[in-house]
Amino acid sequence: MIHDVKTKHLRVIPDDRGRLMEMMRADDDLYEGFGQVYLSTTYPGVVKAWHYHKLQKDNFVCVKGMVKLVLADTREGSPTKGHIDEFVLGEHNPTLVQVPIGVYHGWKCIGAEEAYVINVPTKTYDYKEPDEYRLDPHQNGIIAYDWATKDR
Repeated sequence: MIHDVKTKHLRVIPDDRGRLMEMMRADDDLYEGFGQVYLSTTYPGVVKAWHYHKLQKDNFVCVKGMVKLVLADTREGSPTKGHIDEFVLGEHNPTLVQVPIGVYHGWKCIGAEEAYVINVPTKTYDYKEPDEYRLDPHQNGIIAYDWATKDR
């Protein structure tokens, strides 16, 4: 796994009224502050990638549908520079993934329905000076990654 990436398997508690799933708590080991909470949706087959942050960590949970979250470590001096991590997240694998500062990330909706991803970043989004550094998801000269679904 890429250096400094953290994961947390999320416990789903069902009862006769529905389900409860805690995503993040202030007493979690991976909790480092709260910037905001937002929902991002992705249509089937769509890729939302690549970008990284210099100031914040992201904490992603897919609460509806399924996504393949991919991380690429291009950080100078990182012991895992050049590594790629893939996580399949969603209703069938309730997991939180914390993306470290400086690690490129993105996802593809791999289910047949729109995916809903919740993010709890450690900093608030700055509309005037966004902390986002982007690359084309398919051809960028930095990350060689094939977003095609692997069916074998």
